[in-house]
Amino acid sequence: MDKRRATASYVSALCIYGTIGWVLAYVNLPTEVVVLCRGALGTAFILLFTLMAKRSFDAAAAKANLGWLALSGISLGLNWVLLFAAYRATTVAVASLCNYMAPVILIVIAPFVLGEKRSTKKVLCAAVAVLGMVLVSGVLTGGAQGVTAEGVGLALAAALGFTMMVVCNKKMGDVPVYEKASVQLAFATLAALPFVAVGSWGQTLAPDALSVVLVLMLGIVHTGFAYCLYFGALGKLSAQSIAVLGYIEPAVSVLVSAFILGEPLAAAGWIGAALIIGAAAVSEIVE
Repeated sequence: MDKRRATASYVSALCIYGTIGWVLAYVNLPTEVVVLCRGALGTAFILLFTLMAKRSFDAAAAKANLGWLALSGISLGLNWVLLFAAYRATTVAVASLCNYMAPVILIVIAPFVLGEKRSTKKVLCAAVAVLGMVLVSGVLTGGAQGVTAEGVGLALAAALGFTMMVVCNKKMGDVPVYEKASVQLAFATLAALPFVAVGSWGQTLAPDALSVVLVLMLGIVHTGFAYCLYFGALGKLSAQSIAVLGYIEPAVSVLVSAFILGEPLAAAGWIGAALIIGAAAVSEIVE
């Protein structure tokens, strides 16, 4: 996969992820249960796809990188649990903004942890994207309504999980995309199990038909399919490119929330979305 295809795959995955907040709004199940179902369904979907495609599983490559795969998957599972909880503890906009401190962290640590040369252009584009994210989140115009310390803390912790997941993917050797996605999703599912045991203990689960359909969609489309695109692209892009392009997801999330959930989006939000898209384009297209 060349860089152009990797960029297209990564952006496509981000656009799919950007609709998760909207989907969660209509699911009447505990956050931890949704995460567990998402990981299990996503793993099963990828394994079933490889079986139907009559493609052999490269166990040797997975075993050689098992440590990084496991740590990455656990970090991903923690990111899911914490971010989904943040969506419900504060507004989608604020949770997305706090979670997307992760790209900033990536740009700061990339030269030291990954040995990447810091690109002035990408740093400037990231700064523009951060400004866009602040505008599109509405935190400057919406006051403190809906903002909670719990929600902010959960989203910031989710950001650390995301950062660790990207670093692990950059550190591991060459692993085929389906093996990479399925093994990491399996570990993400295992990471969610303790949260399910504690958070859902004693609760009666009574999902309606819509919730069942949406959870299936989260598992198959937002996880199985999207993570194949996502993990296939990570190894081909620099951490700084991943950071700048990553701001497309929260922009999509907030825009979807405005159009579908009816969360207000002021003129500043539209300007912010334009800044994010422009920064991503300049970062990856303009030489």
